[in-house]
Amino acid sequence: MPPIEVENLYHAYGERQALAGVTFSVSQGELFGFLGPNGSGKSTLFKILSTLIPVTNGMVRLLGYDLVHASHVVRKHLGVVFQHPSLDAKLTVSENLRHHGHLYGLWGSELKGRIHGVLDRLGIAERTRDRVETLSGGLQRRAELAKAMLHRPNLLLLDEPSTGLDPGVRKTLREYLAHLREKDGVTIVLTTHTLDEAEGCHRVGILNEGKLVAIGTPDELKNLVGGDIVLIDSSTPDQLRVKINQQFGYEATLVDRSLRVECERGHEFVRDVVAKFPAEIRAVRFGKPTLEDVFIKLTGRHLREEDKQN
Repeated sequence: MPPIEVENLYHAYGERQALAGVTFSVSQGELFGFLGPNGSGKSTLFKILSTLIPVTNGMVRLLGYDLVHASHVVRKHLGVVFQHPSLDAKLTVSENLRHHGHLYGLWGSELKGRIHGVLDRLGIAERTRDRVETLSGGLQRRAELAKAMLHRPNLLLLDEPSTGLDPGVRKTLREYLAHLREKDGVTIVLTTHTLDEAEGCHRVGILNEGKLVAIGTPDELKNLVGGDIVLIDSSTPDQLRVKINQQFGYEATLVDRSLRVECERGHEFVRDVVAKFPAEIRAVRFGKPTLEDVFIKLTGRHLREEDKQN
């Protein structure tokens, strides 16, 4: 039985539909990512999976338990790292973890050993006695992860886990998550709007306006885009779009004032289109498709958008 099964999940805030018929499952030991901009439904889905808000319409089963009837049982097996800090800044790292361990019935030498083990694995054992408020953002993030893993959960939920982390700490985080999956069999689900974080997942679900518009491995998703991506900056984009279609047979789309063309052998198209319309093209670039290109193809807009309530 998959550790996560979701079927036809809906959730609304008043008249605004935050989730609209979301269905997916996550396999044991998988690293699964949800990619989407602010307002896509990621935060609402995360809150439901972490039992912060109830299931009101649809089915969610975690670790074999239906959340409607057994959320209290599921919580014992969940590790959750929220986007915003949940540590007490006035307490030391050790005090935060010790009090958290008490909530899960951990005491004495067993708790002490677990605290040392998880902090050592994350490279912050030497900061055990430091107050959280004295730590850098990256170290605080590691302490958050240590807290979530202290009771050895079967399922780990991470909300924008790389927020505020420098590249070196992000690498350490990726290595630790890989260790949890490979050595301990932990299933990990994260939300992100960061492309490289999504690229590191086994599978990715793309959310847009409350709907799961695509799901697959990063390579499978990028294969939805036909060939290379060419972006053209023009002073007359609407007229040039028509001319490109007439001359080359490609359907150019206007995204953020740039013409976007999907085509095979992009370097040849760049050469030909610049030669044909030199006066109308100010700049042009091309490359292989990214997950953001997949999002643009599926939704007609960029992944990064201004913040709004999710």
